[in-house]
Amino acid sequence: MQIGPISLPDRPIFLAPMEDVSDPPFRILCKRYGADMLYTEFISSGGLTYGAEGSLRKLDILEEERPVAIQIFGGDLDQVRQATRIVDDAKPDLIDINFGCPVKKVVCKDGGAGILRNLPKMEAITKVVIEESSVPVTVKTRLGWDDKSIEILKVARMLEDCGIQALAVHARTRKQMYKGEARWEWLKRLKEESGMTIPLIGNGDADSPAKIEAMFDETGVDAVMIGRAAIGNPWIFNATKVYRETGEVPDPPSWDERKSVVAEHLQLKCEWLGEHTGVLEMRRMYGGYFKGFRNASQLRMLLMQESTEAGVLEVLYNFEENQVDIVIPTRKIASLKKPVLRVRKPVLP
Repeated sequence: MQIGPISLPDRPIFLAPMEDVSDPPFRILCKRYGADMLYTEFISSGGLTYGAEGSLRKLDILEEERPVAIQIFGGDLDQVRQATRIVDDAKPDLIDINFGCPVKKVVCKDGGAGILRNLPKMEAITKVVIEESSVPVTVKTRLGWDDKSIEILKVARMLEDCGIQALAVHARTRKQMYKGEARWEWLKRLKEESGMTIPLIGNGDADSPAKIEAMFDETGVDAVMIGRAAIGNPWIFNATKVYRETGEVPDPPSWDERKSVVAEHLQLKCEWLGEHTGVLEMRRMYGGYFKGFRNASQLRMLLMQESTEAGVLEVLYNFEENQVDIVIPTRKIASLKKPVLRVRKPVLP
């Protein structure tokens, strides 16, 4: 598969852009475990234009994670133009436009999926990004705003005519949010009826090796993008490739391997953000890594009570999978200085 000058293997698997998840530490782990293409968290054009520290930090790219795309969103043409220049200076391999995020605070200003109500403006934003970018531009979007406005076949042709070099489609409408089944039949129609010549990347409900391969087989997409199924599970990329070759899903990682990867994830977070913020941000990741294991909730609670990297690692390495008679300390989770980060569901385009 080819996106501009970027050569990828057949049936590549991408890590989706996810707010508070797809940061450099997590991307590095996903790359190691088989992800073929990585996307940053989505970045506000307005935040970049005004020099917001959080937005600028999301531009960080490490050489070992390439190829990597930086994703931006925004509904103000001037801000998008300026933001594209800033992103281009960060030297990503691709610039991706987020036309798919369904959350209210994004769509209310024609950002994300909000632009699906204004296709002429979608076209104008796309052209602005392409004009200002020195690297290939791609788009991630949804089927439409709601069932009455599904115009993805028209949108695909329009975006390709603008000059994008790949299109990712989450096979739900904005109204669906993340509920109900993804409608893979629209991915198949895009391949068969739209006349697209650029690669199509499928997204939505591809949450296991078998379902990822089924999306390829049933729809004909050129690549599959994995979002929530990768949270706490960077192994899914390699597991899918093993399943493709052997027809069998490999055994899940052992308790000890999970602990080792969590420890490295924490260490990478602390190196990137500093110990204080790294420990705080890592709290939202523990549940995914140990989901389904005995006493996982107790381990998560113990880990979240620690405010230092050393404290977290001590708890992690001394906690056994089948530990019994666990006593959770009655002290409250340590009170830390700002930023105070709450564990919450990630936002996906």
